[in-house]
Amino acid sequence: MPDESEIRRVLVVTAHPDDVDFGAAGTVATWTDAGIEVTYATVTSGEAGEAFPDTPRTEVGALREAEQIAAAKCVGVTDVRFLHWPDGRLTPSLELRRDISRVIRQVRPDRILIPSAELDLERIYASHPDHRAVGEAAIAAVYPDARNPWAHTELLRDEGLEPWTVPETWVMATKNATEPVDITDVFDRKIAALQAHASQIGGHQDLEGMLRNWGSAVAQKLGLEEGRIAEAFQVVNTR
Repeated sequence: MPDESEIRRVLVVTAHPDDVDFGAAGTVATWTDAGIEVTYATVTSGEAGEAFPDTPRTEVGALREAEQIAAAKCVGVTDVRFLHWPDGRLTPSLELRRDISRVIRQVRPDRILIPSAELDLERIYASHPDHRAVGEAAIAAVYPDARNPWAHTELLRDEGLEPWTVPETWVMATKNATEPVDITDVFDRKIAALQAHASQIGGHQDLEGMLRNWGSAVAQKLGLEEGRIAEAFQVVNTR
């Protein structure tokens, strides 16, 4: 797999606004601090999620997009793309695979970060059907679709998007995570990113405490020093 110094561009694919911030905002901050260019591709606009009581339902998607853009800035990301698929209705269809393949060919990342496609009944909230659909579609876009000129031929024929092989895939929110990233020094930026999603977590009584406990447990489980905070991933060689 690529040496860390070889990583110049990372693509993060998620189902909803705020998914990346719960699962990986601290890690993203460490990447942008290292000079890595990070792009977010958010498949839905989160329009089926909860919002402020006085926000018309027709405006929820735009509100949540604005929150994600603000959250991304907290961790050094300015390229945020929305694919405008319907929130709560995702399946790992060929069309979704094509749209993720399109972004892969546009961004041409050295690493991609995606949700898990697994159903984990012990962590049911991480196993939202949209998360699993995006995880399955995204890994299929990584292999075999984005690298294959004969897959989704319209991308090359009509849009001029040459095939691209992503050498390394990181999976978040998975029980198979064995790769820790120490986020202790950027933990405040993860909190700031999540606080930008005011419509979703504005009423949470102890967000920082909850995330600190989660991150400390991950760090301890994967052998980091006492007092450290971590996020963890499954890293897959997709070269």
